[in-house]
Amino acid sequence: MDTAAILTQARSHFQRTLVTCGGQVVGSVAALAPEGDGAAGFHEDLNYGEVFLRDNVPVMMYLLLSGQGTVVRHFLNTCLALQQTDGPNRGLFPTSFLEKDGKLVADYGQRAIGRVCSPDASLWFPILAQQYVQHTGDRTWANQTSVQTGLQRLLDLVMAPRFRAAPILEVPDGAFMIDRPLDVWGAPLEIQVLLYGALRATADLWQGADSVKQQVLDRAAALKTYLQTYYWISTPIIQDWRRRGTEQYGDPVANPFNLYPETIPDWLQTWLGTDGGYLIGNLRSGRPDFRFFSLGNALALCFDLLDPVQQTALLQLICRNQATLVGQMPLRIAHPPLTGEAWRLLTGSDPKNRPGCYHNGGHWPCLVWFLAAGVMRSHPNLSPDLSHQMQQLLHTGYQQMLHQLPQQAWAEYFDGPTGGWVGQQSRDYQTWTVVGLLILADLLDSQATPIAKTLLAI
Repeated sequence: MDTAAILTQARSHFQRTLVTCGGQVVGSVAALAPEGDGAAGFHEDLNYGEVFLRDNVPVMMYLLLSGQGTVVRHFLNTCLALQQTDGPNRGLFPTSFLEKDGKLVADYGQRAIGRVCSPDASLWFPILAQQYVQHTGDRTWANQTSVQTGLQRLLDLVMAPRFRAAPILEVPDGAFMIDRPLDVWGAPLEIQVLLYGALRATADLWQGADSVKQQVLDRAAALKTYLQTYYWISTPIIQDWRRRGTEQYGDPVANPFNLYPETIPDWLQTWLGTDGGYLIGNLRSGRPDFRFFSLGNALALCFDLLDPVQQTALLQLICRNQATLVGQMPLRIAHPPLTGEAWRLLTGSDPKNRPGCYHNGGHWPCLVWFLAAGVMRSHPNLSPDLSHQMQQLLHTGYQQMLHQLPQQAWAEYFDGPTGGWVGQQSRDYQTWTVVGLLILADLLDSQATPIAKTLLAI
């Protein structure tokens, strides 16, 4: 099957994922049912027939590329209608929803496996809203009382006083795309980057008091500095860490988180090389998480959270480790996987997250378009040689997806050391696998429209 035929097939699958709420198309189910007809056919104990806010991020981006802003607006309005308006979680947006017997039914974590919450869904809302306004010019929608009130509720939730003065947002384990225990509690990278994007997007949409807008921008600026200062590592930084003193008290200390050299893993030196750098997965007092998380780093590129030198170092690191991150199916979600006793203790012996599987080092084709968007955003700061290397890497991944995804029923994720096996519990015809390929095709098209080159730019 040639490329045009595969993309035509993907578009056909995508159209079948779309569902309606209130008589209008509102978004896509997470995966096509075995019968291939929307939410029908899913067993009662599965939720793949629901509309997930997180999974619909690429769906909404693709609809904007396709000039279907009306659907995006209806999706945003539906999410607003389901935002919690009272109680301790006032301001929270739903993880997912569906229409049942003519009524909207939302999940805020109370029906999820392990009852995990999804703060990332709430953080994605203002980013998607800002993207809708940026690409349609519909400021009238953003200025509506319902939208501004929803943004205010969200600000009340994420700007609330905390025990710590740091600008980060702390969450429990499994509170974002990695939605099962994987030792990602505290201040995981993806949540911090999404918080930065959400703050910037909210400030752009805000029509209220200038003082509130300034507070939001100040928090975003403080968070950016925090991440660049404490989450960013490179070989020179690690060399410095190894020589710092410990057990330091007071204000002017060189080691504020009391990090011991013994926490630096053996694999890090080879992984970084001499010119690589990246944002680590988490930073907790005395316990840095040096794992590389692909989505958080890709979004940092999209949101201009890294300076030009850091952008170059990150992409050099990705090129250097292409065999690990791209392998036989891009893109590996986390590296390295938890193994042995660490896997048993930190995942609760989760069989779905065995080493090299699912979120514990599995490969997710839906992630590649985020990286492609980040590369386009960083392009003006890259050398011709690095830009060429990244284009080759992205095209390699694209060709792998074209070759394998139709044969592997558009699987959700892939397992194994290089992503060569379909995920053991992977669902077929996963929506963000299908639509991710379509967005990637648009981003890699030399004739791509300007809107494609500004996806997720905030």
